[in-house]
Amino acid sequence: MQTDIDKFMVDQLEISLENKLDAEELFKDKKSLAEAIFFARDIINEPANIKTPQTYSEKILEYLEPLGIEVTIIGEREMKNLGMGALLGVGQGSQNESKLVVMKYDGADDKASPIAFVGKGVTFDTGGISLKPSANMGEMKYDMAGSAAVVGSLIALARRKAVVNVVGVVGLVENMPSGNAQRPGDIVTTMSKKTVEVLDTDAEGRLVLADAICYVQEKFRPRCVIDLATLTGAIVIALGKTYAGCFANNDELANQLIAAGNKVNEKLWRMPLHKDFSEMIKSDVADIANINTQAKGANSSTAAHFIEHFVKEDVAWAHLDIAGVAYSKTVSSISSKGAVGYGVSLLNQFIKDYYEEQ
Repeated sequence: MQTDIDKFMVDQLEISLENKLDAEELFKDKKSLAEAIFFARDIINEPANIKTPQTYSEKILEYLEPLGIEVTIIGEREMKNLGMGALLGVGQGSQNESKLVVMKYDGADDKASPIAFVGKGVTFDTGGISLKPSANMGEMKYDMAGSAAVVGSLIALARRKAVVNVVGVVGLVENMPSGNAQRPGDIVTTMSKKTVEVLDTDAEGRLVLADAICYVQEKFRPRCVIDLATLTGAIVIALGKTYAGCFANNDELANQLIAAGNKVNEKLWRMPLHKDFSEMIKSDVADIANINTQAKGANSSTAAHFIEHFVKEDVAWAHLDIAGVAYSKTVSSISSKGAVGYGVSLLNQFIKDYYEEQ
């Protein structure tokens, strides 16, 4: 019996092209990008009992090393020796050891200073002692979407053999409540030697980024630093599911990222940094607090200012808060429910347009 759909089945399709080689190269480029996005989506969608910092770091090593990317996995003992008290404090309540994964892609022959991508990789976020409400907590398996964007972008660049040097650093932790968990009011010392008063253990992503950003600057002296994180609920209130928030200390870098995002439909909206917001994270007992201590509001901006404290003065930096765009509860024309893989196309286009040697 022939159904309606059988009437429209195609046995063979022929496409005529003026330049077959150009089309094949374009398809190859698009295919490599798609595979990178699919990697990001798949790892974000993994449940947290499977996606621990250990298994996630092993997956990165397994996938990236064959692409010619140098992967280094740093464990808790070495991080302690490096002074990463902020990152380690977030993960100390978990039985799963925290990891810092460093991915080095050298696509340019001149060994120029790399572009640095840094990602928040909280494989599950309960909020710690500052426990989140139980409703929708299962979605917190997505709290490592920033790290997935970093890993995915490295995959895309390596697969198309981009002529550029890029280093990616992701801090992988699990934020859990336990008898050994970090407490509100604890003070931690970061790799930069600055101290942080942890007033809310659910404001943990910025602590992970603080040490990861410090590490990439000390180790690689990058030309610029771009971090990505599902950082604040406030950015969702401000921008919904349409834009990610872009905070930057450099107008040129911000404009480049926004332009690249517009090309690939991963939109960014420039958000404000201001000395008034920086004042809001002052602490009476440490260099800074990890949340706003003085007034209500501006929570995305105060979070960005927290991260900025760990960026060297001469380094161009942008922080992309992707909390509203990292996953979708509905089916779209190009993605099912769940992880979107936001950031992979954006970073790939950014490199292609502004930093890749021709």
